[in-house]
Amino acid sequence: MNLRERFRSAGVTFLWGTLFVVIPVSTTQAGDAQEGTHLAVLRSEAPGAEKALACKQLAIYGSSEAVPDLARLLNDEKLSSWARIALEAIPGPEADRALRDAANTLQGSLLIGTLHSIGVRRDAQAIDVLQRRLGDSDPHVANAAAYALGMVGDQAAGKALQRALSGPDAAVRSAAAEGCILCAEQFVRNGSLSEATLLYDAVRKADVPPQRIREATRGAILARSTEGIPLLMEQLRAHDKGLVQIGLGTARELAGQEVNQAIAKELPHASPELATQLLYVLADRENAGVPPEALEFVRQGAVAVRIAAVELVGRHGDAASVATLLPVAADADTNLAQAAKSALAGLRGDAVNAQIAKLLPSASDTVLPILIELIGQRRIDATDALVRVLAHPQPSIRHAALTALGETAGPSHVNILIVQAIAAKNDADAQVSQKALRAACTRMPDRDACAAELAEAIPKAPPALQQNILETLGLMGGTPALAAIAAAMRGTDTALQDTGSRVLGEWMTVDAAPVLLDLAKNAVNEKHQQRALRGFIRLARQLTLPLDQRAEMCRQAFDTARRVDERRLVLAVVERYPSVGTLQVAATAAALPELRAEAQRAALIVAHKLGPQQPEIATLLDRCGVQPVKIQIVKAEYGADTTQRDVTEILRACVTELPYLPLPGKNYNASFGGDPSPGSTKILKIQYKLDAIEHTHSFAENEVIILPTTTRSPKS
Repeated sequence: MNLRERFRSAGVTFLWGTLFVVIPVSTTQAGDAQEGTHLAVLRSEAPGAEKALACKQLAIYGSSEAVPDLARLLNDEKLSSWARIALEAIPGPEADRALRDAANTLQGSLLIGTLHSIGVRRDAQAIDVLQRRLGDSDPHVANAAAYALGMVGDQAAGKALQRALSGPDAAVRSAAAEGCILCAEQFVRNGSLSEATLLYDAVRKADVPPQRIREATRGAILARSTEGIPLLMEQLRAHDKGLVQIGLGTARELAGQEVNQAIAKELPHASPELATQLLYVLADRENAGVPPEALEFVRQGAVAVRIAAVELVGRHGDAASVATLLPVAADADTNLAQAAKSALAGLRGDAVNAQIAKLLPSASDTVLPILIELIGQRRIDATDALVRVLAHPQPSIRHAALTALGETAGPSHVNILIVQAIAAKNDADAQVSQKALRAACTRMPDRDACAAELAEAIPKAPPALQQNILETLGLMGGTPALAAIAAAMRGTDTALQDTGSRVLGEWMTVDAAPVLLDLAKNAVNEKHQQRALRGFIRLARQLTLPLDQRAEMCRQAFDTARRVDERRLVLAVVERYPSVGTLQVAATAAALPELRAEAQRAALIVAHKLGPQQPEIATLLDRCGVQPVKIQIVKAEYGADTTQRDVTEILRACVTELPYLPLPGKNYNASFGGDPSPGSTKILKIQYKLDAIEHTHSFAENEVIILPTTTRSPKS
């Protein structure tokens, strides 16, 4: 049973790449019924398109019973390819026989397609038919026959193709060569390597196009395995660039240490161009190691060859390679130096790290910066050696050591960086040490302990470092960091307070809320008050919080706010998070004339989401000056200029007992059936009756629809 039949037996259907799962009432009966239906279409006077679809279905449901009807279509210019789709899929000798018979009578493109189908089915009984067609005067037919013989891939097909290699027609020889290669590939898959080798060699010796010879050469090398190494090396030494490229590609495919050794031995005799390519081949191969021949190219030669050798060492080197690559990493040629640095960074193993750390104390000033950079990149524990480098007279080396400490220092070494930052002798040292300190602190596993250590350093630090520490604490987060910033805010240093308020205003956890609220109420500087209050409101808006906690934060923010714009920010939070508590905040805001409209809007939106029928909600709406109303939509149009869309019925369906009309979609266009005037500024115009009095109001696109009513003063 083939794969298609196994799926069919399980009730699974494949149709042109799409999987359809059906409930198998009776798989065999259902399949027979489907086959009969589609055969009836083929036997009728149905249009060609319907017959093509029937053929496609017979590729799924067809059996030997469908073969005669499909075979009759093989000479039909429009339906032949559709019939072959089904014949290629139907199991059994009947389909093979039908295709063989057609191959004896058809010509041109119909014959070519049929030969390809024979190849797809790998019909071993079609050898005679295919062999005759291999000598066809039409080169396309000959190509198709050669392809089919190659796909059949048995000994008889191979012999037929091999005989055709010596024929007089160049086109036939080329087609036969392609078929031989396909056939040899079948032999390789079946484990018949000697037969495959014979075919590949036959193509290599034949008078066929160079591309066929190159393809056969690759196959001949791979089929011989390690015995193909001499042939491989022959290609690498060839004058034909195409054969050299085949050799380079095949060298990446052929397995075995013997291949690595043969390539390494070839290196001293190769031209610089070939040596470069061979070094990259070794770099790409598994377990190639670093042969001594390659090390010579690391030390001297053309830059391109040296870079390739460095690449090889970087991929396959070990701890001993560090000393080899270090001088190259300091080379005057920037491309070569960068390649060596990348190779050093890529060397694998703890032994490499140990070697880098070992070389640091005795390194010359030329390679010292490179070693320090590697320690930082590879996160090597070499703190003691780096600390000694901090006394180096060259600023660039001191700075490199500080940067590396920032990447490698552990929890017990944070104080070293703090001391360096406090004792910095100039601005350049200060900037580097502060950056290193921040890098170390923000990667510490125990951030609370690190934050406590930073907090202790604040009183001893110069002003610029104090501000930097506060910013670092802000990045770290946590209770100790928050406490340290709050303590700094209670001091008298205005610059430090400014930094602290900015950091707190960007805090992303709710534990900062009490500190921010206290600052908003008690900070001496008005800017710091505003910054703290906005940070507090942001926490209420952005964080996931229990409804009661968020409502209480809104109440506290509203009561603390001194400016109308800050209170409007609170109302925006109220609109977004409906609850009885946030509605109470809106009711409080509605008592202020300058906020009455915004508060009533927020109250309407919240009440709609909660359900205005609840007694408590109704009471709060009444406090806001909002009462249930009876609204009748008379007419509503949405559009621009003369392009208007009637949306009356849509809005009538949105009417509630509140003057707020919630739309069914996420915006006007989604709610009103699309954009009536793309690229234009649109307006929604509503005529409505309120208590039998007609009103008209217009809304800008996507504006919240709250219909104006007679405004009542909120109740206190």
